[in-house]
Amino acid sequence: MLLHLIQTPCVFQQQGKPVALRVMIPQNEDIRGNNNSVRCGLHASPPEVWSLLPVGSTPIVQIMGKDRDGRFIPQKGKPSGNGRESELGLRPNLEGTTYEQDRKITEKYTESDEKTAANVRVLHPNRNVHKGEEDLTAPEPRANGEPTSAPGKIAAQGITELPANIDREQFAALARHRAKWSITIYLPTHRRGMEVNEQLDSIALKQLIRQAELSLISQGAPREELRPLMECARIMVHDDAFWRNQREGLAIFLAPGNCQFIRLPFTVKEECYINHSFYVSPLLPLLTTQEKFFLLALSKHKATLYEADAWGMQEVEVPGMPRGVEDVVHFEEKDDQKLFRTSSSGAGQGANYHGIGAGKPDNKANISMYLDEVDETLWKEILNTSNQPLLLAGVEYILPLFRQRTKYRYMSEQALTGNMEHTPVQELYSNARQVMEPYFLEKRDKAIERFSNNLGNNLSSREPADIIPACYYARTEVLLVSEGARLWGTFSEQDNILRLHDSEADGGECMVNAAVTQALLHGAEVHYVPPDNMPGNGPLAALMRY
Repeated sequence: MLLHLIQTPCVFQQQGKPVALRVMIPQNEDIRGNNNSVRCGLHASPPEVWSLLPVGSTPIVQIMGKDRDGRFIPQKGKPSGNGRESELGLRPNLEGTTYEQDRKITEKYTESDEKTAANVRVLHPNRNVHKGEEDLTAPEPRANGEPTSAPGKIAAQGITELPANIDREQFAALARHRAKWSITIYLPTHRRGMEVNEQLDSIALKQLIRQAELSLISQGAPREELRPLMECARIMVHDDAFWRNQREGLAIFLAPGNCQFIRLPFTVKEECYINHSFYVSPLLPLLTTQEKFFLLALSKHKATLYEADAWGMQEVEVPGMPRGVEDVVHFEEKDDQKLFRTSSSGAGQGANYHGIGAGKPDNKANISMYLDEVDETLWKEILNTSNQPLLLAGVEYILPLFRQRTKYRYMSEQALTGNMEHTPVQELYSNARQVMEPYFLEKRDKAIERFSNNLGNNLSSREPADIIPACYYARTEVLLVSEGARLWGTFSEQDNILRLHDSEADGGECMVNAAVTQALLHGAEVHYVPPDNMPGNGPLAALMRY
């Protein structure tokens, strides 16, 4: 708090040089004096609460309080710190021998008491303090100075993004890849929240990349040959825009001349796999879960159609869809008569009706006409060529009326009941996905049933020694895989020799991954099964073609 301004500068002599005094007086100290002097400035105040300023400045007398320990409390709005002045300028307790040096430095590097000069370079507080150490460092900036943010810009650095709806050809290219060193990384990621704000996902990737690098170096890999792989990883690690546009998981495939990634619509277990081939079996749900369904959210005020799959949902634009009951049924008064008019906003035909009171349809009739129009429009524009299940969502009294009128044969028996007009799309999808879960598991459950029905003949097996070679030779029709199962070993396709190892340390590759890959490449039906539902509780089970 500003207490007093001394109009006439107080000038003191220190080491033969004239200086003015800024005085910060503790509470209850006497600051009055004669001849415009500050009587107690030098004697009553400790040195840490006064500072020297050039002659011509106006000394400011400020008030300071004390805490319980007797330390002076700086004025509000200034950072604390042992009583030191927070402003730029000459140092407190200045020695006369360094006065001229400090004055020159102050003139060179400051523009005012609160502002540094334009030529002063200030280091960012979040700078990389470990620069130069043997670790991942930020990539060099590009020529145009733009960060690598969008997928297209990442691609310019030799990194390719594969679509989440990966097809069998793209999967086959990953599965057939062979190289001296191949690194596969799976990482759970986040769309928003604290994990994104604090860059926890990029830090996790940095640690996994470092882990892979050290593992390869310990196996004798030259650092020079690993550098291009690590450079691809560095680009992704340090790209903030890349991490702000994630889904639920991330798959990365690194090899000499090959750097690809997939933003996964499902979460995955964090792991790093190093071998001569990529670890692709966690991508299995992208290939096997292709089912889709429609969701129709109905209310008196609007009808909205969505299309959903196992990973998300989006609205479907339907040309001519009625915008509520009022869009179909309009009321007017003309010559003391009641006139109601059904409009033809959708695919149906409108009509006019005249009457006195009794001719006006009741509320149920209005809603029925509206639902007829909705069904007619959906059938004409979307549903006449589809066989996807249609799930209804809306208040209870509307849903039975629509079921009675619809032409569509593939109606789900389940429904979401309640007013859905203001329900967020993600919440609506989450509820619908839970209701439709049996629909997505139908193929898997039928495959388990088929396997169980064939246990008594030679077409079924639960022995990895039989199943793994059969996958290579296209004999497998249905393959069931226990979630999280691993078997380590080698297989010679030429000699038909399978060797299984006790652990990864004994060498070889993951034979479960190899079996899944070969089965998919040869057109087999492959399903992940929870361990508790796995026939025989083993890692693999298969139904053979012959």
